[in-house]
Amino acid sequence: MFTHIVVGSNDIARSKKFYDAIFEAMDIPPSEIHPNGRLVYAKQGQRFVVTKPLDGKPATPANGGTIGLEAASPAMADAWHKAGVANGGQAVENPPGVRQTGVGPLYLAYLRDPDGNKLCIGCKVPA
Repeated sequence: MFTHIVVGSNDIARSKKFYDAIFEAMDIPPSEIHPNGRLVYAKQGQRFVVTKPLDGKPATPANGGTIGLEAASPAMADAWHKAGVANGGQAVENPPGVRQTGVGPLYLAYLRDPDGNKLCIGCKVPA
């Protein structure tokens, strides 16, 4: 359904440290800082882009927004969460773990990136 997701950053170098770490936990290679100042992470034709806002105003997180990422396993979600906290992210919501949802039990972990964007990673677990 999605081709790309873009989040704003006020400090690309700080964001690179954070996003390189969390995406490494998902077997996604680190990004170079592109000539246009953006970070681009890619997997299976999908792209996650980090950039300074084009309008020149400060980057701010979406109020009520969450970007969901797919983990291959609870272990991957835990490694992602640990890497994020160790590289400038903030743990939010409950600690990583199983939550009962309308689609069955999911293993979920939540972080805010250094600019406040809310991220979630999760996978289905046996009922």
